[in-house]
Amino acid sequence: MVSFILAHHIGISILSVFSSVFAILLLGVTLFLWRKVSRLEKTLKRFCSGANGAQLEDVIKHTQDKLTALDTDIQELFEISNKIHALANRSIHKVAMVRFNPFKDLGGNQSFSLALLDGKNDGIIISSLHTREGTRVYSKAITKGKSSEHELTDEEQSILAQAKAKNIIVAPHTK
Repeated sequence: MVSFILAHHIGISILSVFSSVFAILLLGVTLFLWRKVSRLEKTLKRFCSGANGAQLEDVIKHTQDKLTALDTDIQELFEISNKIHALANRSIHKVAMVRFNPFKDLGGNQSFSLALLDGKNDGIIISSLHTREGTRVYSKAITKGKSSEHELTDEEQSILAQAKAKNIIVAPHTK
């Protein structure tokens, strides 16, 4: 019976020691968490009180308004960019010229052919033939890189090929 009481007393002592150690550990964890929460509260107060005491909600609203305005500006710039693209495709930006002598034994290279094309290879070829009697100027419309109404001379075909080879393509912007 004495051994039972002694064993019971030792078991209670061990249980008491474990309980005390566990309570101290819980106290330590509680203090650690309390310190963390205090730091977070201080950070939150600093974050929420901006210039002149502005609240976080006001700061977020102001930022959202700025983002909306920026988005509108970006949309306008996108539309302007597409208009510039369309204009650039219709403007002349492929140019080629050749000087030549249409007559074997007479004069020098005083005649010329000039090709002026846009981004879709539409445009005009202007040719000038210089002779002793005078100068004649001819123009031929070019549509999609070809002349459908008039036959092109060798020089005109050459400069048309040179102008088309410049291959300046302005791609439209897409979202």
